Amino acid sequence: MHYLIVFLLIAACIDGQASWAYEETMVSDGGTVLGTVTLEGQVPKPKGYNLTTLPDQVYCGRISDGQGWRLLQPFNVGPSGAFRDVVIYLEGIEKGKSFAATFTGPRIEARDCRFVPFTTIVREKENVVVVNMDPVMHDIQAYESSQLGARVLFNVPLPMNPQHPRDLKDRSDAAMYHKHLAGEPMKQLVGMSKGRRVFVMQCGFHAYMESWGLAMENPYYATTDHDGRFEINDIPPGTYKLVLWHPYIGGAREQLITIPPKGQTKVDINISAPVGRLYANQMVEHPYTRFAVTDEAQSQIVPTLIRQER
Repeated sequence: MHYLIVFLLIAACIDGQASWAYEETMVSDGGTVLGTVTLEGQVPKPKGYNLTTLPDQVYCGRISDGQGWRLLQPFNVGPSGAFRDVVIYLEGIEKGKSFAATFTGPRIEARDCRFVPFTTIVREKENVVVVNMDPVMHDIQAYESSQLGARVLFNVPLPMNPQHPRDLKDRSDAAMYHKHLAGEPMKQLVGMSKGRRVFVMQCGFHAYMESWGLAMENPYYATTDHDGRFEINDIPPGTYKLVLWHPYIGGAREQLITIPPKGQTKVDINISAPVGRLYANQMVEHPYTRFAVTDEAQSQIVPTLIRQER
């Protein structure tokens, strides 16, 4: 867990000042900002987790590296550098289109021992819905961050659907079981402290399960798609601060843009890949482990769904 707290402190760099009341109104001459986000340089190594030290190693090990390790890659990057799951938003817009036109309460699924999506948008005093699709129990621990440290928002068990089989300890049964049945949805209200905007959720049983969110004060935001593209429309004409955020790039990136009436502004953003050791449990070529893991225990973990690359 302490690995996560370190990044909560880093991500807190985007925390802003006190927010104002956003006013919803008609936008008749709105413009658009669109573009792409590219990660330049070598994609950082993923985090590594020794599955033999964590629960549900056989079922969750269906996604693993073939040597008993589960990887978490926070950087979702395409072959040409398309940087996915990055949040783009505009600051300084006091009135504009309806929030309802853009915002739908986020639904985060626990699926194959992953939280999906990895990044999402949350809104103050609105619910986050979390659903367990797996045949194993999960536990959701959610935090907000600031320069002063992390604060727990909620910590609740995430029950599994009662129609799932209750015993998947046998390797062949667990490896072949692929049904995803929704458990009871857990609705939790996002109650961020004043000035805090970063939200993160982790599973208390499976540390490699993470999902990050950013609280929005206006509806002018987007998340980059599979090709690293984004588009925000119906923007009142004016000059605004465009902000790029991802939880693992060490803070936000900002630039000023001008939106002409009924016009289009194109912004292509290149982000230099972070270098060096980003997390304490960064995966290495020959992972050292303090635990006495036998070959027999490791052989039970078979990546039948996805064989991960280090």
